[in-house]
Amino acid sequence: MAVLGEIRNRPWLLMGAIAIALLAFLVNPDSLDKVFGKNPDVLGKVNGDAITREEYNDQLFILQNNAKQQGQSDKGLEEQAWQMMVQSKLIKQQFDKMGLRLTDDMFWNQLQFDPLFAKNKDNFDEKGNFKTQEIKKQISDLETSGNVEALANWKKMRKSIEYKIMARQLFANISNGITTSKKEAGQMIKMRDENALIDYVKVDYSSYMKKNPIKVTTEDLAAYIKKHPIMFKTDASRNLGVVYFPAAPSAEDDAATLKDITKLYSGGTDASNGTENFQNTKNDSMFISLNSDLPYNAQYFSQNQLPLGIKDKVATASIGQTFGPYKEQSLYVVSKILDKKPSDSTLSRHILISYKGNQAGANETRSKEAAKKLADSIGAIVKANPAKFTEFLKYSADPNSAAQGGSVGWTTPATPFVPTYLSFLANNGKGATGVVESPYGYHIINIVDKKSGAMTYKLANLVKEIKASDKTENKVYADATKFIQQVQGKSFNDFANIARKNNFNFSNPKTVKRFDGKLQGVGTDKDDDVIAWAFDKKTKKGDTDIFTVDGTGDKIVVYVNGLQEAGTADPESVRDQIEPIVMNELLGKKIAEKINSTKPTSLDQVAKLFGTTKANASVNVLNPLIGGAMEPKVAGAAFGVANNKISNPVQGMTGVYVVQRKSISTNKQPGDEKQIIQAITQQNTQQFGQSLLKSLEDNADIKDYRIEVFGKVPDQQ
Repeated sequence: MAVLGEIRNRPWLLMGAIAIALLAFLVNPDSLDKVFGKNPDVLGKVNGDAITREEYNDQLFILQNNAKQQGQSDKGLEEQAWQMMVQSKLIKQQFDKMGLRLTDDMFWNQLQFDPLFAKNKDNFDEKGNFKTQEIKKQISDLETSGNVEALANWKKMRKSIEYKIMARQLFANISNGITTSKKEAGQMIKMRDENALIDYVKVDYSSYMKKNPIKVTTEDLAAYIKKHPIMFKTDASRNLGVVYFPAAPSAEDDAATLKDITKLYSGGTDASNGTENFQNTKNDSMFISLNSDLPYNAQYFSQNQLPLGIKDKVATASIGQTFGPYKEQSLYVVSKILDKKPSDSTLSRHILISYKGNQAGANETRSKEAAKKLADSIGAIVKANPAKFTEFLKYSADPNSAAQGGSVGWTTPATPFVPTYLSFLANNGKGATGVVESPYGYHIINIVDKKSGAMTYKLANLVKEIKASDKTENKVYADATKFIQQVQGKSFNDFANIARKNNFNFSNPKTVKRFDGKLQGVGTDKDDDVIAWAFDKKTKKGDTDIFTVDGTGDKIVVYVNGLQEAGTADPESVRDQIEPIVMNELLGKKIAEKINSTKPTSLDQVAKLFGTTKANASVNVLNPLIGGAMEPKVAGAAFGVANNKISNPVQGMTGVYVVQRKSISTNKQPGDEKQIIQAITQQNTQQFGQSLLKSLEDNADIKDYRIEVFGKVPDQQ
């Protein structure tokens, strides 16, 4: 069934063990306590419409599994999941306000445009028509199948698709009302074609600052924020100072590891009283199993898949030849060539017979014994007459391959298939049929074709990881413990100065929100714990704590430099962002006051006042480039002042300008009124969706209870 295929093709739709683990994380006894009277199942509200724990969990799970499929980190997606839920609520509310309704007919009509279905060619017939009725029938069968998990997954998929359909319909309906008048087009043509020839004097901010330094105070920042309140609406955040103590192996640890692997390679093991080593062992796989930090791998690899230290040497090497010890990142390796052979590519097909309790048998009732009996029976029939293979595809628990006649495509020994499957392909020729067992059940395999490929190599790799010794880890612990004792109760400047004085790994303060999930520039499994601690109600400004990274023993010492509650941003928390702007405003005000106080009647007077020179330019409103800087305010002033009159001081992006317009010229550009109307309308339509969502969000009453519900500190290790 195509719908089941969609679900199976996308692991994020399967709410199996991972879903249970996620639920166990989010729904725990602590977080189920009612905090401040909040319903623990309601994480927030958008204009009074609740965002439930269930729908938030579903959205987060989808994002995390999408990230895994794309090979990206699945951490730090909590805030993105929240934002998507907020936007979904806003879209639904606006959809309803406009009197629009998502009918069942509309859903099925729009389903073909959803990426989940549009990308699957099996959902369309040979003429390109969407198989609506066929998919409806599949859903109807699913509802009566008793497959509770698959039906639940379909309902989650449908809900996600419905939000996307509503968004498309909402934007389409409102976008149809976006028009451009002839007057607007005419004004745009005028601004495009007219150029003002000007003389001007510029007092550069940076040059003026060198002679007249000023300091931007917290009050200056606050005044700027007050004038732009919407720009500085913020969620709760914490400003954290971090000192990282990596338990990295020392040079002494590196040397000790090299000594250990050299002894195993050419000396002898303690277990053999020094008689057996990697060079003379009679059982390479057993030697690796007993003495290596990485297990033995019996697969064959292409030359390009081999470690960099040996990939250019194996072609001319003989069987039994060894290489090393050589270094691969944090490992010392000695490699022995056990075998060489061409890499056969094999085209095969299979029928998978699952049974209750195995990895492919979630909804299977068949016993293992019954599955083996059925597989052996089918295998015997197909072995005798391969043409009958397709008759038994109805029994296969792999619908994707069954839809392709059982084919799994071309594979090589390096293809990530189960070992028993690959072993059968490697040891049998074209036309062979057999039954093998794997964690997924019993595979009836038929080899369709074979062809030779490039040379592959089987290696035994003796590996020793370069680890921090107890001595090294003890020093890291001592340094981190001593440091946190030194900074207890001290200011953040003391925290930073002590770290720098001791050459510890100190980084500039990091501002994080409760559900960022990770600390920028840190990226450890303890990031979540650090953030949760920083947001705990008991944690105050100036508090410090120490965290241990699992697996590495690294230590993280954290200092709370600032606490920002939800509302308007604290001025100091955004200083780096707005200080240059505020600085220029203050400089511009001083420069303008100085100009106005002299009441100049010419540009020469202004130039003399600041020891600068007069310049000239041709200015266009749509391309306001003046002396290499984009200055829209100055271009506006050039068209606003009368010919041969000087303007008032204009506080631009890079300095204060005084302008004298000499003339206006017209340079007719390509594009008539009709084309301009179309271009403006198209541009406005393209920008509409994002602008609408931002406007809805800026004006919405959004309540976020996540900190109260989830804001418990995890246990320290």
